[in-house]
Amino acid sequence: MNDDFLSNDPRGDVPQARTRRYRFSVVWLVPIVAILIAGYLGWRGLTERGPLIVISFDTADGLTSGQTEVKNKAVSLGTVDSIRLSDDLHHVEVAVRMTSSAARTLTDHARFWVVRPRINGASVTGLETVMSGAYIAMDAGEPGGRYTTHFKGLESPPGVRSDQPGHTYTLVTQSLGSLGQGAPIFFRDVVVGEVLGYTMPPEGRGPIKVQIFVQAPYDSYLRTTTRFWNVSGVQVGLGPGGLKVKLQSLQALLSGGVAFDPPDARNEKNTLPSTAGADTTFLLYDSAEEANSAGYRERIPLVTYLTSSVSGLTKGGRLTMFGIQVGMIDDVKLEVNPATGKAHVRVAMELQPERVLDNQQVPPDAMAGLLRTQVANGLRAAVQSTSMLTGESEIALTFVRNAKPEQITMEGDAMVLPGQAGGMAGIMDSLSVIGDKIAAMPLTQMGDNLTSLLAHADARINSPDTKQALTALRGSLQNLQVISRDARSEMPQLLTGMDKTLKNANSVLSSYGGDTDFQRNLQQMMQQLNDAARSLRFLSDFLTHHPSALITGR
Repeated sequence: MNDDFLSNDPRGDVPQARTRRYRFSVVWLVPIVAILIAGYLGWRGLTERGPLIVISFDTADGLTSGQTEVKNKAVSLGTVDSIRLSDDLHHVEVAVRMTSSAARTLTDHARFWVVRPRINGASVTGLETVMSGAYIAMDAGEPGGRYTTHFKGLESPPGVRSDQPGHTYTLVTQSLGSLGQGAPIFFRDVVVGEVLGYTMPPEGRGPIKVQIFVQAPYDSYLRTTTRFWNVSGVQVGLGPGGLKVKLQSLQALLSGGVAFDPPDARNEKNTLPSTAGADTTFLLYDSAEEANSAGYRERIPLVTYLTSSVSGLTKGGRLTMFGIQVGMIDDVKLEVNPATGKAHVRVAMELQPERVLDNQQVPPDAMAGLLRTQVANGLRAAVQSTSMLTGESEIALTFVRNAKPEQITMEGDAMVLPGQAGGMAGIMDSLSVIGDKIAAMPLTQMGDNLTSLLAHADARINSPDTKQALTALRGSLQNLQVISRDARSEMPQLLTGMDKTLKNANSVLSSYGGDTDFQRNLQQMMQQLNDAARSLRFLSDFLTHHPSALITGR
């Protein structure tokens, strides 16, 4: 059939069609690109894949496998691979896949800690993790070290990063107070560092060592003579200026704080002391006043013994002179003599002459002679109350009037000053002395004598002789009154006559001329007569206005 069809085809032989085959299809580009991307990602993952490290923490709060990252300065250095409990069940072991770029930082100097929201005193850290979640922070530490893959994680952030400029120092104190880790370090009210931690002494005896960090450039301000003091809490004082409340900062109130003074050339001749090097140890004082007192180098030990009340007198109190502080109290101790049973209070003090005197004015070796002279002039040590509300007292060096002669004695290297009861005790002693003197007076005998005197005086007044004397006195007064009246009536005539006499005398003198002895004598006599007349005129005027003066006197 087919052959017939082909034979009947008018076109004759039909050429056979050819099909064109393509060797590459566009559709294959998609899987090829996917394979290339997968290969690149695989190659990149293999090249960036770092070592697997294990970090031990006390707890895994906030950590999630496959999500929690390890960061340094907000740069991702790895991801938590797995979390499991340790074999002893005391902590957790976190396996972290680090990046290849972080492999060179994995030394025994590196530190790891978990960043979570924390409240430490007045500071709040880690708030950024509230939304993003916790992460593990890393500090590479100082260069060098031994490569390792097992680390002990920190439970709290370190106070100092390895890349933070500054130096660490040690403070020595007997008590911490409210001072704790993270407490700020102040320099002229500016935060320049923080407290890293503290180390208790062996067996709990001895001073406590506090480690601090001071940032650069403030660490260059530290000298070998720099003084640190505790500024924790609130300082309340009541003085002549009224109630004073001093607060360093809110952070120091909650977590404590430490402050240090600026470089001070007060005790240096030409230059400041040398700069303090790293790990230098300083003494931590309890207050700024105590630290300021420690800056005075010249100290003269003094001792005084008191037998009156020393209430309110404590170690660290003030030693004053005319109200100005010249030293400090070192110790207050009650001593009893077992043999005699007598008791007294021994007060040890330190005189700091640099507070008021320059070494050029009074050399230190001349202070002993000066004190001996002052004691000879009445210098005494007495307790003086500084505040009636708080009951605080101090030792005052005062000069006592009409004091008994005393001399300075020596007790080892200390000079013993004579003591004197002061304050309320001194007032009570003075009143007691006055009371003793009054009690020693013969008041009963004096009262009897006064009663007898009054009785005899009453009898004497009522006697006939006294009445007769009063009658005679009345008569005498009447006679004097008559004489005064007569004198007032005759006095003008007498004065008129004296004036006429003087005029005549003047006329006689005028008849004598020349400078003769007779004329000079007459002139002198006339001058005396003039004075006498003037006196009589004054007497007449006075008696006219005060006639009773003849009886009672002028």
